Amino acid sequence: MTAEYKVDGAVAVITLNNPPVNGLGHSTRSAIVDGVRRALDDDKVKAIIITGGGKAFSGGADIKEFNSPKAQAEPTLHTVINVVENATKPVIAAIHAVAMGGGLELALGCHYRVAVAGAQIALPEVKLGLLPGAGGTQRLPRLIGLEPALNMIVSGNPVLSEKLAKSGLFDQLIEDELVPGAIAFANKVADVRPLPRVRDKKIDYPNHEAYLQFSRNTVRAVAGPYPAPLKCVEAIAAAVVGPRFEDGIKVERALFMELVQSPESKALRHAFFAERAASKIPDVPEDTPQRSIKSVAIIGAGTMGGGIAMNFANAGIPVKLLEMKPEALEKGLATIRKNYENSMKKGKLTQDKFDQRMGAISGTLDYSEIGQADIVIEAVFEDMKVKEAVFRKLDEVMKPGAILASNTSTLDVNQIASFTKRPQDVIGTHFFSPANVMRLLEIVRGEKTGKDVLATAMALSRKIKKVGVVSGVCDGFIGNRMIEQYSRQAGFLLEEGALPEQVDKAIEKFGFAMGPFRMGDLAGNDIGWYIRKRRYVEKPEVTYSKTADLLCEMGRYGQKTSAGWYDYKPGDRKPYPSQVVNDMIVKHSADIGVERRKISDQEIVERLVYSLVNEGAQILEEGIAIRASDIDMVYLSGYGFPLFRGGPMFHADTVGLPNVVMAMEKYARGRHGDAWKPAALLARLAAEGKTFN
Repeated sequence: MTAEYKVDGAVAVITLNNPPVNGLGHSTRSAIVDGVRRALDDDKVKAIIITGGGKAFSGGADIKEFNSPKAQAEPTLHTVINVVENATKPVIAAIHAVAMGGGLELALGCHYRVAVAGAQIALPEVKLGLLPGAGGTQRLPRLIGLEPALNMIVSGNPVLSEKLAKSGLFDQLIEDELVPGAIAFANKVADVRPLPRVRDKKIDYPNHEAYLQFSRNTVRAVAGPYPAPLKCVEAIAAAVVGPRFEDGIKVERALFMELVQSPESKALRHAFFAERAASKIPDVPEDTPQRSIKSVAIIGAGTMGGGIAMNFANAGIPVKLLEMKPEALEKGLATIRKNYENSMKKGKLTQDKFDQRMGAISGTLDYSEIGQADIVIEAVFEDMKVKEAVFRKLDEVMKPGAILASNTSTLDVNQIASFTKRPQDVIGTHFFSPANVMRLLEIVRGEKTGKDVLATAMALSRKIKKVGVVSGVCDGFIGNRMIEQYSRQAGFLLEEGALPEQVDKAIEKFGFAMGPFRMGDLAGNDIGWYIRKRRYVEKPEVTYSKTADLLCEMGRYGQKTSAGWYDYKPGDRKPYPSQVVNDMIVKHSADIGVERRKISDQEIVERLVYSLVNEGAQILEEGIAIRASDIDMVYLSGYGFPLFRGGPMFHADTVGLPNVVMAMEKYARGRHGDAWKPAALLARLAAEGKTFN
């Protein structure tokens, strides 16, 4: 049963029961309609309450039914709302915890609404590239006014029920228990006629044309590539100017259907489901026992170690940072303090929270002081000999059952595990810099990593508000293994005729947060240099452009040296094109006998993005990534891939895999054509007319 029906005196109570957030799936919608009809047929019942069991009133559409026939099956949400709105007895929505999306639209269709404080009220559809499609854009402005409704719908952000207490949305805020309070309210209004319907209210906003035009201009300026915010304004405008409620509903429906088909909404919905899918590991059931994590130790208090520590302190888990030298430890703790102080200055952190978080972080110079931690994360220099020394020591000092994690970004986790007598306890936790900001956490599963260790790491990623994505063991895992091919192509483009600024501008126009050369300057070009030197020994057959090595030989490591691919001014992070670097690139082309040519932005984007796609296909085929959407999640949450394009694999599906292969065949005829052999999986899917996702 996804909704329960009970009668209390003269009041029927319909309680939604579809955990976790009472999604309005087909069976729940049917149960609401059945409950309302049953109450209308019962002469003893004078009023009807709809409320939610468990942790929510309703979070809206049931995501389990998205894109399935059940989502559109009768009774649709429109039908449910019509039944409720046209009921001949008063229907009261009793709201607690969460009323979002279709859940709030259902409440707006009721004759009355009561709520308790602390409930999150929102129409968040815009975040999926949509607009509220069951009357939300028409009813909310009629209740709370044009301006506040427009702000809520266009932002999609939740507002606490107590902040809406005087808005007209609620007829009463209940101070004690919700259902008894709602029943008392229902008895009070049971005989009031006519029944108030939101649709019958008029929107009174003087000079609404000027306000709506101002809203269009403002929203257009900030919406960027996303069409939904502006369509929200258009739907709300229809509520104001349409002579009849039905006319506005028609406009809302037409705009909703338009957005459902838009590539941006498809990409946002893909990302929404990809994030949920990433936490599911086929051979690790959801009820796998987890290890208790009440304390954390981190080896290394540098930029990475300090950032990792902040994640745990923010989640209320005590952290001990270990360093070898007192000055390194002091510097690390001072940086953490400064980061938190900056958050306080921006009003993002209270003094209480600051004290709590700083109080959760302590330092030590002695391995014996971390032995009782439940998990230890190593964040030392990316060198196997250094990692070996650390893990041999951890094997000695850590208590039995402690998880031993490495923050390595490229090294072999199986080899790291072999330095211990407990490889089942070893896992990779690859955080992204800055670790206290970036959402991605690559969780690297070694050959011998225990299922309970993997389940614990995934749960821990959620606790510290990260998107955990599982990767198998290979050089660079998912993200860095793919970015290497992207960087190789960026280097080849320089040799053939492009300059750093053109490459960066082309890929940023495509939607990336930052182009490859700005990214190199931010991360430090010496890091890539260090990895390439290792590659030259281990994989001499793989070719790279020498431009990046020449840059590093000039001492231009990026922002930290105020000179990289670009020039930087003191205290200014803005990149300025560098004549010295451009001259070096042009000279290098001449030295290796390459005649420079004009390269189009389209070629730049295709070569950079399709190099990611091809390597991603290889990673999927090898089983390093569980699913294509996991690769998309890595790139959306860790590498600045444009969200409105859904990630590299989804973007390739959108373009059409045969078109991707055709472009690759064209580039295979050019210089460094050997880099363009399609991965077997990509070639097969393209030939069969299939997609990655």
